[in-house]
Amino acid sequence: MKIERFEDLEIWKEARELCKFIFEITEKEPFCKDYKFRDQIRSSSGSIMDNIAEGFERDGNREFVQFLSVAKGSCGETRSQSYRAFDYKYIKQDILDDLILRTTQLSKKISSLMAYLKNSDFKGSKFHSTD
Repeated sequence: MKIERFEDLEIWKEARELCKFIFEITEKEPFCKDYKFRDQIRSSSGSIMDNIAEGFERDGNREFVQFLSVAKGSCGETRSQSYRAFDYKYIKQDILDDLILRTTQLSKKISSLMAYLKNSDFKGSKFHSTD
């Protein structure tokens, strides 16, 4: 399958699902009352999908890898914040385990795409002439 839009990327789809899950978790009390922390974890999870999209739209592998690196960092940030949410008793163990699994797997997939892009001879569509 040829990837023509960022919406076709499995990592973007997974990041979107993670972001939605984080939103659902943070809607519940007592999490929803901790406005700063709630907004912080929503922002970091949203940053994963947004950086994947922005990097893809740059049309160059080097820039895409750079944005994927930021997305991977945001994934780690979301995982760290998940532990904090558990420590604050905002989420239960099963939710923490789910978040750890999702963020760990997503991080590995982002790393794999980064490695693929770094080793690819194709440097991006903006480097090909349309003549």
